[in-house]
Amino acid sequence: MVNLLTGPKGSGKTQQMIELANQQAKACNGNVVFIKNSHRDTRSVAFDIRVVCMDDYPAITNIDEYIGFLYGMYSANHDVECVFIDGILKHANVDLESMPRFVERLKKISAQCGINFYVSISASKDDLKDVDFTDCSVLN
Repeated sequence: MVNLLTGPKGSGKTQQMIELANQQAKACNGNVVFIKNSHRDTRSVAFDIRVVCMDDYPAITNIDEYIGFLYGMYSANHDVECVFIDGILKHANVDLESMPRFVERLKKISAQCGINFYVSISASKDDLKDVDFTDCSVLN
């Protein structure tokens, strides 16, 4: 399942994502990964959540490389059950125009690997008019 958390910049999406990740870390049997752009504001993420900062991977510059990174993460650890991607529009040159393709690819990974994705997007649901919300959940 792909879960989308939308809203304008500064509306508290990161804190909501951290709270959801901490809840999932307690509830799920597998591993939880929290992907964010930088090392800032990671202190409130539970210690048993794997935090990945994309600043550490400057070679990932487009959606194809980002998706490959996600597959690589799963291939290294088949126990990954939930992946939180905070502020996707700040990662790997992902923009609103590429969101439909990105969400479709996340849905494919989710179905193949059994991973639940939680993605925060600094945009309104109306800005994502070309995204197919089938098999997605909008959390707000």
